[in-house]
Amino acid sequence: MHPQTLQLRTQPILLKPRHEESMVAAVDTSTIKIGETSAGMLIAVRGANVWRQNRNYRYMRFGPFIFHLTEENKNDVYAVLQRACFETPRGDSHGSFPNILQMPMRMASLLERWLQAMLSRTISRGQILFDGSLTSGTGDAPTSLIREILANARKRNTTVLAFSKMTNLRANGQLITDLSFEHKPPYLLEAIGMRPKPPMILLGDVFVAKLTKGSYAFRLDIDREIAIEQKIEAVERLLGNDSVSQSYPETLRLAHILCTFTANEVIAMQHFVTMKCGLRLLNRPDMHKLLFGPFGRGEYCS
Repeated sequence: MHPQTLQLRTQPILLKPRHEESMVAAVDTSTIKIGETSAGMLIAVRGANVWRQNRNYRYMRFGPFIFHLTEENKNDVYAVLQRACFETPRGDSHGSFPNILQMPMRMASLLERWLQAMLSRTISRGQILFDGSLTSGTGDAPTSLIREILANARKRNTTVLAFSKMTNLRANGQLITDLSFEHKPPYLLEAIGMRPKPPMILLGDVFVAKLTKGSYAFRLDIDREIAIEQKIEAVERLLGNDSVSQSYPETLRLAHILCTFTANEVIAMQHFVTMKCGLRLLNRPDMHKLLFGPFGRGEYCS
């Protein structure tokens, strides 16, 4: 992005909840490293779809799917998953495969896109909530696939709303979600002047969403191909059909919770692969602590 061109309109878009019945659905996925073997590493991937209708929450969990990744099999595993999810390869713009350290996140992204695509083809006159932005052109967000998901949703009069828990976008040197405005929520502030660097493409218009009282606000991307009136109506239907606290929809919060792994689940999966698959997990020492003692920060903090 070109931060010097990014600005927020100071005039807010004031919102009023619409309580007509409308389905709200959300998608999220997660991945975790179970352990290492002499040949590679074991990971697990899980996803969740959550939807609210008639004041009730329902959900479907997918996984956990456990994979033993090695340098020898990683490309084949990734290609098979791509074909299984999307029939044809949907790789990044360079046609390359991720390296083994990138594989867990990329496999979780494949599952997430598949779940998103499934909702976009089945939900009518609703709102689908994504975790993240509508920026495409990266390895885990192929432009053709995101365009297809948005187009399928539009055909069914459904709007995609993408909430980002974190953003690097700044206006006047400050994160857009940190800027203080003296307006009474709920409201949206539209971001203008954004110019992503190729190959990235913005498929949504970007807003700052402050939906409840308090200090929390989120970046919200809404499908660029629909009129501003439809964008506003979609957010108002979300407010009228879902519980929102700390400016964040409960449906999306539940999707995140339901796909996250607990410590007990990791232990159970480790036991499963050692007993059923005959794999031996290696207990590698923490080199940071070994070398630096109390000053070692650990491998995930380096």
